[in-house]
Amino acid sequence: MIARANLAFYTGKVGSVAAARDELARVLPVIERVLGTDHPDTLATRHELARWTGEAGEAAAARDQYAQLLPVSERIMGAEHPDTLTTRHRLGDWTGQAGDSSAARDHYAALLPIRERVLGPHHPDTLSTRHQIARWTGEAGDFATARDQCAALLPLRKAVLGEHHPDTLATRASIAYWTGRAGDAAAARDQYAALVALRERVVGQHHPDTLTTQANLARWTGEAGNAAAARDQYASLVVLRERVLGRDHPDTLTAQTGLARWMGKAGDAAAARDHYTALLPALQRVRGPDHPETLAARGNLAYSAGKAGDAVTARDQYAALLPAITRIQGADHPDTLTIRHNLARWTGEAGDVILGDSW
Repeated sequence: MIARANLAFYTGKVGSVAAARDELARVLPVIERVLGTDHPDTLATRHELARWTGEAGEAAAARDQYAQLLPVSERIMGAEHPDTLTTRHRLGDWTGQAGDSSAARDHYAALLPIRERVLGPHHPDTLSTRHQIARWTGEAGDFATARDQCAALLPLRKAVLGEHHPDTLATRASIAYWTGRAGDAAAARDQYAALVALRERVVGQHHPDTLTTQANLARWTGEAGNAAAARDQYASLVVLRERVLGRDHPDTLTAQTGLARWMGKAGDAAAARDHYTALLPALQRVRGPDHPETLAARGNLAYSAGKAGDAVTARDQYAALLPAITRIQGADHPDTLTIRHNLARWTGEAGDVILGDSW
């Protein structure tokens, strides 16, 4: 059973997140029957099942699984046991990823004094909680505060962990990201460029963290106004990620999505359409049909088709996407409203002005 659970874990780590989730779902009832529902290994398996459920695109399900696990962990191990605090930490993360950034921010704000009391203000887990407060503050719309919170966290992480520790570098990346979201795309680009050089020196050119930083450099290069350079950087990144991680790794597919996006932004809507068309089956197979990245690719494919001159196809693709996005995100979610808006637009562009205006 432990071997099966470990197999699931490493299956997820190499990118097959849905397979990891499914294997853990199969092994959990066996572990519960043999060891009992309150055994630490049972709780650990439930924890991992929730994790890979979220990584497979089911953020709300992951949130709910962690919410159900938390009182059990508190009862068996205590409210301040490290594993219980880890469960609370993950519950906050998936609450945010399920769409409630403000609740995630408040969840981590409530967790911080507990971490400080139990572990101390400078413990790495305490600093991680501070990092998450900044993250979800930004996701809740306060980009400048998130940037400033990360800037205040950086010297602490340098002092505790060292200048080249992955968490310290992650804080630098967050400063760059929230700097861009706060409106200074050029500064974000330059900060990512400096971080790429640092990560190449510390962990190497082909390390996944270096490749992630290169992806962010490409994005903010585009956001700073150079769409063609962003496209070219993503094209180079796709080659690296395919060689290091494999063609079907989620990070490779994300780079492919970025390449398609900046193809369109650089003025080649037809190339973007064709790239999304080729990419979508892999996203559906690896990420799943309901994963946010898959749904976003479907929307971008429809938009690219319209911009390439095929309004009818754009209309039909948005019409097919709307029920799925409504079912997953809800009728009032911003993504759902965006799809409805685009469906109306391309319905009108396809010649049905009355129907298009009726939205």
